[in-house]
Order: sequence, then structure tokens, then C-alpha cells
Amino acid sequence: MGKIIAEICQNHNGDRSLLEEMVKSAAESGADMVKIQSIWSDDVTLRPRFEEGQFDEAGVPQVIKRPYQAEKNRLAKLDLTLEDHQHFIDLCQKYNVIPLTTIFARHRIPQVAALNWPERWIKVASYDAASYSMLRELAEHFDNFIISTGASYDEEIKQTADLMKSLGKNFVFLHCVTSYPNTLQMCNLTRQEWLRQHTDTVGWSDHTKIVDDGIIASKIALYLGANFVERHFTILESDQTKDGPVSITPTLLKELADFRHLSKEEQLAHIESVLPDWEVALGESTRDMTPVELQNRDYYRGRFASPKANQKTAHEDEWVYNWD
Repeated sequence: MGKIIAEICQNHNGDRSLLEEMVKSAAESGADMVKIQSIWSDDVTLRPRFEEGQFDEAGVPQVIKRPYQAEKNRLAKLDLTLEDHQHFIDLCQKYNVIPLTTIFARHRIPQVAALNWPERWIKVASYDAASYSMLRELAEHFDNFIISTGASYDEEIKQTADLMKSLGKNFVFLHCVTSYPNTLQMCNLTRQEWLRQHTDTVGWSDHTKIVDDGIIASKIALYLGANFVERHFTILESDQTKDGPVSITPTLLKELADFRHLSKEEQLAHIESVLPDWEVALGESTRDMTPVELQNRDYYRGRFASPKANQKTAHEDEWVYNWD
């Protein structure tokens, strides 16, 4: 039976009391794991090509526009302290769910890893699935890895699998589409089976838009045998956080958790009743990243980094990136 990860991401808005409510609600709604993001706004890097973006002659974006200062200011309101992290861990233990996080800059690994993480699980973002230096450093502190693969090339995924095996780590590969949101036609859920060539435990990190597609993609993934399904989670209205449109509510989380207990026959009957042409979400087991995903890879892979000892500015040349 697949496990469900409730990804709080930064839907807590930097508010510890809201974070507490979300952990409690996720646990009561059937989540097995609850995740936060170990993001610090001080780790955002200034990369000039994203200040204005780049466009071709037809006005089609080639490089996304995400100005440094605006991004830093936005994230500063969402920072969690290490004390907040430990409080989150304690809450998860209180409500009997496994806590995990994603660390976005290598220099943060020792301090975050020093907290009392039960079972030593860590989530690796798609954009760092091929950051082998970071993976080695995480492996010094964590035993169990959940690695999203959406922004990675096939050869990178193979190398990551080889590295995890050489390090003796238990690891899960999650398929995802790094377009926010993505459509059912973009899901390519049969890619889970391709990932099984490299690890026995796979799953789906779902970024479909709730108002359009509900949780049907997550249900199809479970029907297909996903060991893990990750969904962003909120108790707020969808317009109150950046990730709100792709975040499920407690009601939908409970619906997804209950779906796991149905037989395969019952699951398929339910899926067909909701989406008769559900096979549109199957797609191909191997695929090329879309232009949007490639642009996101370009931006998000390197959005955060670690300062060099002699760092004086936020310019990209004065940072150590996760793959360095």
C-alpha cells in the first residue's frame, strides 16, 4: 500500500502556529509523512540572466524572469529557524507521522541534520537529483532518501542510482513533472516503471492543478503501484500561498488516503467513473523535458547555493553550488 507524503512546503507562510495546525491536520487526514523545506533566503544567489529574462524574436521566453531582490524579499517572510525545525519534528512525533525536509544549500546540511530526525529520512528536490557532491554529503547524515527526478536526464538518474547503491543507502525515486502546474496529458505516469529499473521503490510527486484535475493523477499513480505519492498540502484557501493552486486540502488528503485501501478492481472502477479517458495520464516511460521544464531546471538548479569563505556579494561567482 502506497505511503502519502503531505508536502507543507512553504504554505505555512513563516507562521509557526499555522505550521502546527498543518502537521496536525495532515496526520489526522491520513498522511504517513509530513515534509517541510529547509530554505533560507540568505542562500538565494544573484544570477544576472534571470533579472530580466530572455526572449526570442517572437517573444517566447527562453530564460525565465525572476529578479534576485524580489525573490529574496519574498522568501525572507517564509524562513523557518532551526528551532522551528525541531518543533516541527517534535510535532510529527506527537502525531505519529514521519517528518522529513528538503535541504536546498549544502552548507546547511550539518546544522539541519543535527536535529532529532527519526528514521533519518531526507527528500532531495528534482533540481538536485544530479548534484552528486550534495548527495554524498547528505549520505553522511541520512539513511533513507526520497529523490525526485523530474528535472533530470535519464543518464543522470542512472548515475544517481549507482551512487546511492555504492553508498549503501535506501532510496526512492519519484517521477514528477517540473511544471507548476502540469496537466494530465503531461504526467507520463508509466515512467514509474522505467524508474523501477534502478530501484525497487518508486512513486509520483504530483503537481497537477486541483481546480482542474483534483487528485485523479495521484489515484492513478497508486493504482499503478506507486510506493509513495507526494502532494503539496494546505489548510488555507488556494490563493493565500504561492503553492496553493497545486495543494490539496485535508478533505482531499483523506480521500486519497482512503483510496489506498480499495482493491485494484475498486480503484480502477473509481478512476474510470471519474475520468473515463484516464489513460491519457499514462504517456511514455521515457520522455523529453518540455521547454518549460528546461527553463525551470535552468533557474531552480542553482537558485540556492553556499557562500564561499571570502564572499562579499550575492553574485553567482562567489557561491559554491550543490553540484560543485
